[in-house]
Amino acid sequence: MTVMHHGDGMFSVKWRLLPEFDAVDKTNPNCVIVGDAAENFSYQNLNEAFRVLIGLERPVLFSLGQGRYYKETDGLKLDVGVYMKALEYACDLKAEVIGKPSPTFFQSVLNDMGLKPNEALMIGDDLVNDVGGAQYCGMKGVQVRTGKYR
Repeated sequence: MTVMHHGDGMFSVKWRLLPEFDAVDKTNPNCVIVGDAAENFSYQNLNEAFRVLIGLERPVLFSLGQGRYYKETDGLKLDVGVYMKALEYACDLKAEVIGKPSPTFFQSVLNDMGLKPNEALMIGDDLVNDVGGAQYCGMKGVQVRTGKYR
């Protein structure tokens, strides 16, 4: 996880998005965003995010998902939800999930595609975040027995 401040004092740990915020003022953060940072999640970076949140009068935590784990070619790896839950627990707050399984996430995809929920099908390897999130929004969901399926 690489920790970074961005837009209007926001704070991010989304590794692949870092270059997108090179020109943004990274001082005086007003929230934390956790994303898919893979090997860049570290105690140091997680603790820095904790310190930002605990130091805010009204801490706000956003998460780009809430998955527990995912599968890479070398095996299962902890996902963003694990780090989100750690920060929620440590700071006694609830994160706003803006990725799967958030209804807002699925609806934004449907809107971009110009589809209604009953016109789309979500196929995924995660029963809660992929299939459950889609079904909650009125889409059909199908779980595959590949990827992280266990």
